[in-house]
Amino acid sequence: MHHPARHWLLSIALPFLAFSTVAAGGQIGLSGSADHERWVSFLQTAKIGESTQMGGADAVTNPWKLALSKDGVSRFGLWKDIDSIEDKPDRWRYDVAAYRIDVLLGLDMVPPTAERRFQGRPGSIQLWMDGTETLKARTGRGAGIPGAGEDWNRKAYVQRAFDSLIANDDRNANNILVDAEGRMMLIDHSRAFRTAKPHSERLVFGAAGLMRNPDGSPYPFLKLPRAFVDRLKALDAKTVKAGVKGALTGKEIEVLLHRRDLILEEIEALVREKGEAEVLY
Repeated sequence: MHHPARHWLLSIALPFLAFSTVAAGGQIGLSGSADHERWVSFLQTAKIGESTQMGGADAVTNPWKLALSKDGVSRFGLWKDIDSIEDKPDRWRYDVAAYRIDVLLGLDMVPPTAERRFQGRPGSIQLWMDGTETLKARTGRGAGIPGAGEDWNRKAYVQRAFDSLIANDDRNANNILVDAEGRMMLIDHSRAFRTAKPHSERLVFGAAGLMRNPDGSPYPFLKLPRAFVDRLKALDAKTVKAGVKGALTGKEIEVLLHRRDLILEEIEALVREKGEAEVLY
């Protein structure tokens, strides 16, 4: 797995994203809460062996790749401790929050992520997804997306709705992972969860989204799983606060829920225009 350079053009990435997570058993492949809890515990308690700091254009937050082992299980984890407010907030805790929001929504798109200290510093550690490559790497060598078509388009719509919810305008072809079965996995969310304008008033994607195609047209989320929409509707401040376990402030939760309302309004408008059967599945 490779983690992201931030400035790969979105206009290059998203035509390939042009989802069926909740309804299709997820993208990471975890079977339920027990699997998530097991991997989070592994990330927090596994013995750390070899450690390598990553750098260069594809690792601008200079994370560490850590070899982890516990009870006969060996995997890698990606640890980062960035906590900056220069330019715009870039915080490791947002990676933890994005994973926990993913779990609340039942998406199974964000790899298990937990808080863990390394070298005496707090940070986030995310399970390294073996057998994947970035969308940038895959398309750069001319490889297609396995199962590309309507199924991939649906994944893209859920990705856009999720990124709109968490105010992540940093999505690009280098922080979307793809495996041999065409599953989509989303990494690097340390620049999400904005609370200031325009992210407090507008969505990143959608009909009036901040991100646009080069020709000015929007990146829509046209079809979404009913189960995902139902879980969006069920979110409230108490549920989100309990779910993120301190990874977000009260203000960040408040603004997230306002963006949730904007997403639901857009979905309702699509249903009125196209009919429920054309929008929800």
